[in-house]
Amino acid sequence: MILEADYKNAYFVTGIFTSAIYAEDCIFEDPTIRFQGTELYSRNLKLLVPFFDSPSIGLKKIEKGIDSEANFVLATWKLRTYLKLPWRPLICIDGSTVYDLDDEFKIVRHAESWNVSAIAAVGQIFTPSGRSND
Repeated sequence: MILEADYKNAYFVTGIFTSAIYAEDCIFEDPTIRFQGTELYSRNLKLLVPFFDSPSIGLKKIEKGIDSEANFVLATWKLRTYLKLPWRPLICIDGSTVYDLDDEFKIVRHAESWNVSAIAAVGQIFTPSGRSND
């Protein structure tokens, strides 16, 4: 499965993902932001990647599903990274992503949810980790 390979490549922390499996006008959302288009998603990832220090995203489980409205894939994962800021905050989030698929099995919606609120997630950015800058 291509999504599994993207997780093995740590796509969220490297910016390297298989854009061909997404519809061009795919909707991307998480608890803090929502936008449309794979080009914008790629650009956003590339802006974030330089701030990560010792990043990892581990895929816990990935499964296909069907409900009355759509085919989808559900992935659960754990993100852990320090940020390259003077106080070295540690970002640690358990989350899941629902990938809604169209009739051609292209991803039309990429929706993340996290085990912490958006405010708590943003708050991690402002919490010093105690890790030195070396």
